[in-house]
Formats: sequence, C-alpha cells, structure tokens
Amino acid sequence: QVQLVESGGGSVQAGGSLSLSCAVSGSITGYCMGWFRQAPGKEREGVARIDGDGTMRYADSVKGRFTISEDNGKNTLYLRMNNLKPEDTAMYYCVARLRGLGCTGGNWYPNNWGQGTQVTISS
Repeated sequence: QVQLVESGGGSVQAGGSLSLSCAVSGSITGYCMGWFRQAPGKEREGVARIDGDGTMRYADSVKGRFTISEDNGKNTLYLRMNNLKPEDTAMYYCVARLRGLGCTGGNWYPNNWGQGTQVTISS
C-alpha cells in the first residue's frame, strides 16, 4: 500500500486558479496516478489520470483548464487548475493504482486513495 497526502486546496472565486499537490510515500514509479473528486450528493468522478504509458487523460468537464503532472524525483503528483468554476467545488482525492494491475485507456479505477483536500469555488 502507498500513502497519499494531498495539499493545496482552498477557496477561490470563479475564474481563479489553484494547485494541488500529492506527496507519495515510496516510489511513485510503481503506480499510475490520478485525481478524483466528489461533490456533495454526487458520485466520485475521475478528473485526471496518467495511464501506464504516460498518456494523460482528463474528464471532458476539465479539459483545457486542468493539468496533471508528476515529479518522479520528488514522488509528488500535481494538479494545476485554471479558470475554476463553481461546479468544480468538491473534495479532491489523490489516487494511485499499482501498475501491475493494469492502467490503460484512462478509465482505470484506483486502489489507493488519499484523505482528500477541499476545493471551493464561489461565483
């Protein structure tokens, strides 16, 4: 099991930006990484994922606004969020899936979750 610790959430006005970070215990290279979110009353949804071949996948709702990246040397995952909208308000979770379980096609489901960090966007 890998431990994931998110940071960087907060409250901003619509149109603003936030950057999330996720510190990974152990080596990040053994996992496919991503970000999920859950808004009140809604199911968790995948926001951005990095497939096993390095392909970066995004939910349609965030394409062009969010950017996922990882720093293998720092064992850290990032999510840069620009032009934020009120509908982006949610708890954001850093997630990981062991590479050996397969993570292709952008629709893999994680088997490790962080505690989450709250993002609130006001109109």
